[in-house]
Amino acid sequence: MKILVLSWEFPPRIVGGISRHVAELYPELTQLGHEIHLITVEFGHAPHYEVVDGIRVHRVHVGHSHDFFHWVGNMNESMGRHGGKLILEEGPFDLIHAHDWLVADAAIALKNTFRIPLVATIHATEFGRCNGVHSDAQRFIHGKECSLAAEAWRIIVCTNYMRLEVERALHASWDKIDVVYNGIRPEKKLLPTDFDAQGFRRCFAEDDEKIVYYVGRMTYEKGLSVLLSAAPKVIWETDGNTKFILIGGGNTDAFKRQAWDSGIWHKCYFTGFMSDADLDKFQTIADCAVFPSLYEPFGIVALESFAARVPVVVSDTGGLPEVVRHGKTGIVTRTNDFHSLAKGILEVLNDPVLATQLIGNAYADLDIRFRWDKLAQQTEAVYGRVLHERSQIYWE
Repeated sequence: MKILVLSWEFPPRIVGGISRHVAELYPELTQLGHEIHLITVEFGHAPHYEVVDGIRVHRVHVGHSHDFFHWVGNMNESMGRHGGKLILEEGPFDLIHAHDWLVADAAIALKNTFRIPLVATIHATEFGRCNGVHSDAQRFIHGKECSLAAEAWRIIVCTNYMRLEVERALHASWDKIDVVYNGIRPEKKLLPTDFDAQGFRRCFAEDDEKIVYYVGRMTYEKGLSVLLSAAPKVIWETDGNTKFILIGGGNTDAFKRQAWDSGIWHKCYFTGFMSDADLDKFQTIADCAVFPSLYEPFGIVALESFAARVPVVVSDTGGLPEVVRHGKTGIVTRTNDFHSLAKGILEVLNDPVLATQLIGNAYADLDIRFRWDKLAQQTEAVYGRVLHERSQIYWE
């Protein structure tokens, strides 16, 4: 098959989980013999065209924009123009695959202009992120998501929870939605044999301090305020020997103020953005990973911790309980309940035998449920179904 993929982020542009998802899924599809052309956005000094792990990557220029939504409009115009040129010069293409609402306009236009069936992966919804649709900006995004869901031949989501959400929030038919989990490459966590773990660890904590970390966007929906509310109890119960490391970009002012007002500032370290190379090193010296999200369709960060052999504590929101099996591959706590979260963290820190069991089970689960080659085969099956159904109809 020849597939045209649209994604607003792709390495080195990394905003959220879509970038890693796209960068790790499609090389596996090229290994299965498919020709993948990916249209994304120019970034830094990355070339406008290159082949990355078998993917033919086309980065388009987006002109000056006066706000985010104007930028999205300009991006779709550039993607649509370049996509049309590709289809005319490199075609025919069998499928278009769009990732999330930001590329919906270009994907829908290309679908209808060239009569190419559209598959959409919906990674999250505005309804879920905001617990409803309340503002004009949220209604705009929600409308784009509904249009993408309606125009797609089939929809791929990352968990059964998201299948229910997309059906309810975007009014999509249940029987056109397929569940394909996100995955990870565990081998990317391998470090050089001469890595000085103790020296690296001392950049973040004292030798006698346990390291509890969060990595991700610094936003309300990720539950950072819940984690900071749980931190004093954890610090107290561990005789002051726990350090909380918060990794990620975004507006951290409110969270820093909460840490200060709670009297735990000296036990918190806000690192800002951390490169993948440093994060891979950091995870090997941590004692517990915590992801207390208020909304989380999947939680690739949990898989990252599985692969790094760090015990995981999560909330029971969204798809997290599907990814992390309570008491088997991690500890699942009640959403937005800092007492429950503190208890879960303490279970891991105070019980080394349990922590070791969780690590072993979680790493084994990666091979069983979250291998990209298996997930690529599931995605290929969705493509095959679409092509078969397309062959049975006349598209006016």
